[in-house]
Order: sequence, then structure tokens, then C-alpha cells
Amino acid sequence: QVQLVESGGGLVQAGGSLRLSCAASGRTSRSYAMGWFRQAPGKEREFVVTTRWSGGNTYTALYADSVKDRFTISRDNAKNTVYLQMNSLKPEDTAVYYCASSTYSSGSKAALYDYWGQGTQVTVSS
Repeated sequence: QVQLVESGGGLVQAGGSLRLSCAASGRTSRSYAMGWFRQAPGKEREFVVTTRWSGGNTYTALYADSVKDRFTISRDNAKNTVYLQMNSLKPEDTAVYYCASSTYSSGSKAALYDYWGQGTQVTVSS
């Protein structure tokens, strides 16, 4: 079992920045893929970014087109924490952001992820 706890959400003006954190506990591993998804009111949960282990100390990230060049994922394995740095935020980024962990797979499909956090609200005002 893996437990995930997100933090760092809040209210920010358009153009501003936020950094989300996802602290993992339990059966964690540097080889697990870690991703962020988001869900806006009345919409489906959508993929934001994922990072998977590529061997050694190398990780590969995959971003949704809508956040590419604005969001950056990083992970600190010593702290079992994944971060999502969000810059140049737009009102359309408003959503509940979820951290997710996958034991065996990585990618943009939510069904690939085994464990989920409770979510943290991000609201971007115009």
C-alpha cells in the first residue's frame, strides 16, 4: 500500500505560481511512476504530467500539451515527495489536483495508477 498526501493548493491570480507537493508513504519505490491529474467541476479527470524511472538517477517526464512549458514535475526520493511547480497559471488551470502512483506502468491514463491522494484545490482568478 502507498499513501499519498497532496498539499500546496490555494488561490492565486492569473500569471502567478504555485508549487504542489505529494508526500508518499508506505511501500514506496524510486521505480514507481508518479503523476499528477486534475479535475475541474463538471469535467472528467485529466492527465497533467507523469514521471517514470529511466534507470540510475534518471527520470523521464511526460506533460500534457496544455501545461507544457509552464508546469514542471520533480521528485525527491530521499523525502518520498513529488513536486509540481506551476507557473504562468491560467483560470482554466482551476481544478482539484490529484497525485497518483503506479507500481508497474506510466502514462497519461488514470487507470494505470494504483494509488491516489485526496486532492488539493487550485483556484486561479482572472
